[in-house]
Amino acid sequence: MRDRRVSGAGLWRAGRGGRGAAGPVVRFPRPHHRGLRLGERGRPVLRRARRRGGRARARRRSDLEGPPSRMSPARSRRPFAAPVANRSNALHAGAWWVWALGLAVAASRTTNPLLLGLVVGVAGYVVAARRTDAPWARSYGAFVKLGLFVVVLRVVFSLLLGSPIPGTHVLFTLPEVPLPDWAQGVRIGGRVTAEQLVFALYDGAKLATLLICVGAANALANPARLLKSLPGALYEAGVAVVVAMTFAPNMVADVVRLRTARRLRGRPTGGVRAVLQIGLPVLEGALERSIAVAASMDARGYGRTAQVPASVRRTTNALTLGGLLGVCAGSYGLLAAEGAGYGLPLLAAGLLAAMAGLRLGGLRAVRTRYRPDRWGVRAWLVAGSGVAVAVLMIWANAYAPEALHPGVVPLEAPELPLLPALSILVGLVPAFVAPVPQESVPRRDTVAKEST
Repeated sequence: MRDRRVSGAGLWRAGRGGRGAAGPVVRFPRPHHRGLRLGERGRPVLRRARRRGGRARARRRSDLEGPPSRMSPARSRRPFAAPVANRSNALHAGAWWVWALGLAVAASRTTNPLLLGLVVGVAGYVVAARRTDAPWARSYGAFVKLGLFVVVLRVVFSLLLGSPIPGTHVLFTLPEVPLPDWAQGVRIGGRVTAEQLVFALYDGAKLATLLICVGAANALANPARLLKSLPGALYEAGVAVVVAMTFAPNMVADVVRLRTARRLRGRPTGGVRAVLQIGLPVLEGALERSIAVAASMDARGYGRTAQVPASVRRTTNALTLGGLLGVCAGSYGLLAAEGAGYGLPLLAAGLLAAMAGLRLGGLRAVRTRYRPDRWGVRAWLVAGSGVAVAVLMIWANAYAPEALHPGVVPLEAPELPLLPALSILVGLVPAFVAPVPQESVPRRDTVAKEST
């Protein structure tokens, strides 16, 4: 009887009061119950065909999804591929700036539009491969637009104000405005030649490339992590910049919230009166947040300094000031066409002196650093690639300047020199060695779909 109550047939006979049914009557669901059907003698039979179909569908689904190792992004990555970025292996922000400044120095050594376009392409590829979804990472497009605006503005100024470049291919002539004698050398309007337009285009393209390289550094380096890595002598300035960067988005959010509230109440959102009515609550909220931040910083010991001897302070001031002057003079020598001989040694000496001064100045700052960013092997590779691009372009400009500066008078078609082009391609190293951002790693369902 126990077996009959367990089996479907026994339960069915027990429910109908059939032969062999003992004990209380057990009601079994009707045959239309899900998964049951009547057999030849009225006995319930499981719908095995439907179950087999479900198993077949599940089997096909598992075949399409693939094995678990195929769906896992971590296991599908190549053994020598860059790791996924996290808090422990994040690339140092200073490495991105060194790489970008190396590309900028390389761009400043040439006016060849092909090489400048190659520099922009290298910077854009690295940004596309290693940029995150953070708000500060979206600034690259703004710098590209700013570079295009600089090119257009440079050409327009050349059209209106003329150019010292002589030319024989006159395109058209603009009405010229007569100027007094004391404005000799300056003209407004006049003839426009093809040589002056090409020269203005080359010059504007170089300026635009410099801006795009700076934009690449802004899009790749987290400004908060960069300010956290400042030396102790610049600790107060770094904190002030971080606080300002934090409060600016909050003020914008307050303005949007107040404008939306006024719009919902049917009040005007434009005009001088509306600006005053919106600005006062925004300033009040900013003042309250500033007081709260000041109280929290004072509770944490912000602004406390250690006692250092007077000789150390004087040495720090001398090293810092002399180092900064050396950096300025060396940078001017590298960017100028005639200062390649003394620019690099002066820049190196200035950097060493400034770093020593900042190191000594950090002795008076009493602070700790939470989870400091490490300058690892990948950071050295990224920074070294930018330095290599700059050094190779400076060497190429010293030994073969004709290829890096195509002629304008007379007009010559620019050519792509092989060695400078290969040296610029060294700047692609960060796209392969820098850690991959979290947003760039494909999710499990995406990998499963691609595997089918």
